Amino acid sequence: MTNWTAKRERKADVKGRANEPSAMFTRCRVVGCGRPARAGTGDGLDTRFCRSHADHYARHGSPYRPSYGAREMNPYRSAALTWLEANQNDTYVANAVERVATLLRTAGPHVEAFRLRGLSPQERAKAAWARLRKAAVDPRRVVAAWLTVEMIIRDDPLAERKAEFKQVQAAKLIHKMASGTHKRWGEGANAKELHVYPRSRGRVLRHVGEALEEACALLVDHHRAGFPTAIQP
Repeated sequence: MTNWTAKRERKADVKGRANEPSAMFTRCRVVGCGRPARAGTGDGLDTRFCRSHADHYARHGSPYRPSYGAREMNPYRSAALTWLEANQNDTYVANAVERVATLLRTAGPHVEAFRLRGLSPQERAKAAWARLRKAAVDPRRVVAAWLTVEMIIRDDPLAERKAEFKQVQAAKLIHKMASGTHKRWGEGANAKELHVYPRSRGRVLRHVGEALEEACALLVDHHRAGFPTAIQP
């Protein structure tokens, strides 16, 4: 059996199981949600969440907690950048910045956003790092993104504290630093433009966030107690 044939049969098998509802999964696991899990509706294989909460989980890293907005994040980002600049000679700060720089250097070739289709989540994550490199994003800004998430969760009494939520929140921040491919052909009224943006959701965010968490691990372990408070405008 060829690899292509095996993939086709696997795809058909998964599609068949997804279209067959199971009576075992009659409730979404989110408290207060009365909808059935997707596996109980013939709308997928998710045994935990309904479509709405599954989509929310994919985009935000939590099935019920929304992402932090820019207005909430910006004071912490300013504080994180100021703190990093003031402590740039610290061993652990330098280590985190260098490890992020290594992620950028080793990400592989730049891939245009409209060529991402068909790539695995791991390959898309590599492409995300390559986009940051092509945009010449300062590694300190990337480290600051992780510190921003650490600090805002520290100060939020109702925060979701699971590692996955942190990873997704940080990945969404750096995703915005170099998101999309923009091209223009021609001049004047006949000019044509192309703007393509990668979707900020799914496993790719987890891979990016996990790599960033690992890069900043020593810095967080040794300086967590000394992280600053938000700089209010």
